[in-house]
Amino acid sequence: MSTPAPASQSDPNQAALDLLTHGRAHIFLTGRAGTGKTTLLKRFLETAGKEAAVVAPTGVAAMNAGGQTIHSFFRLPPRLIEPGDIRRLRNARMLKELKTLVIDEISMVRADMMAAIDHSLRLHRDSMEPFGGVRMILVGDLAQLPPIVEGEIAQYLEERYGGPFFFNAPVFREAGFLRVELDHVFRQSDPDFIAILGGVRHGDLSDSEAALLNERVTQATGLDASATHVVLTPTNQAAHQINAARLASLPGQARPYNGRTEGQFDPRLFPTEDPLLLKPGARVMMIRNDPSGRWVNGTLGEIDSLEDGAAFVRVGEDVHRVEPAAWERYRYAYDAAKKSIERDVVGAFKQLPLRLAWAMTVHKSQGLTLDKVYIDFSRGMFAHGQAYVALSRARSLEGLRLSRPLSPRDLVMDSRIDDVASYCHDAPI
Repeated sequence: MSTPAPASQSDPNQAALDLLTHGRAHIFLTGRAGTGKTTLLKRFLETAGKEAAVVAPTGVAAMNAGGQTIHSFFRLPPRLIEPGDIRRLRNARMLKELKTLVIDEISMVRADMMAAIDHSLRLHRDSMEPFGGVRMILVGDLAQLPPIVEGEIAQYLEERYGGPFFFNAPVFREAGFLRVELDHVFRQSDPDFIAILGGVRHGDLSDSEAALLNERVTQATGLDASATHVVLTPTNQAAHQINAARLASLPGQARPYNGRTEGQFDPRLFPTEDPLLLKPGARVMMIRNDPSGRWVNGTLGEIDSLEDGAAFVRVGEDVHRVEPAAWERYRYAYDAAKKSIERDVVGAFKQLPLRLAWAMTVHKSQGLTLDKVYIDFSRGMFAHGQAYVALSRARSLEGLRLSRPLSPRDLVMDSRIDDVASYCHDAPI
């Protein structure tokens, strides 16, 4: 394995990119929110070409990564996966030719799914090596999105694998993964805020950190705060109510924009509402990068005017004409004539790349950087890592507002995520 070049001050993740690009080891790429995992993954995939496929545990994550769901790629059932569920597939040739498999949002992958991926690759490649000899790159933060397990499934995974996480599958230890942890935070620069986020991430907030954070508490309701801040709330219903109320308060009739679907595209994966109701004065968020670089995914703006098939959005002093964009769903297949793995489009959804942005769920804020954020704790943070994801969207303490003081019950964190350190080795970078 080649030795990565030392990280430079201008690009602190260069050594990690070198290891991904030139190394041969299996990699678990992780890091706290805002350290550039997604950007680094995209840079790696640009160089990996057609020798790599990217999959993810959910349709939304797969679409965001530009790949395919794990269930679809390996034809796995949408339930607990057992060894008898692994059978030879029609796309066996594609699996034989695969050199690298990237799994994004790996924190959501359960132990049974990880074991099934290993079993399927060994079967189709006629190899007893871990993952059939395919190089694996796993990307995600265990402190953010957990695997969904409950009831008897949780008990089964505990008894069979010793836990529900991807690293509990025996193949993870057998394969000998290197852990690459990105530690340079790009999103925030205030060391006090970075320390607070670290405490929330590990569920170990000091009294002084909690006191500093709770200075951001305001008496304003979510609806009140949405006038100046983006409201993050745990539920779709709460976000919808705020957006609907704000839109209704604007003068005039809302104009509907209908999306268009082609091929296979599940409506549950639509990135914005359909129809999308807009009015001049509505706060919106861009949900796609502009090819010309005028805005990025997450840029906030305000509807200036509307016309058939387009919206004019004011961002700062500029007004941009925004036209529909397409979101595509992919499927990998082996092309015998080209002797290569091809990524085919199987469906598309075309709509204005906008979303009403007075409020949104914590889950939909994943990956965003927001200058002014109000976090609605009134309904609690009922899932592992939700408080951390919400707080880490804020660029600074100054731009952060809380509906109430943070309490220990908000810091829902599964301490077993720390066990991953004993299942792999830290990369020498």
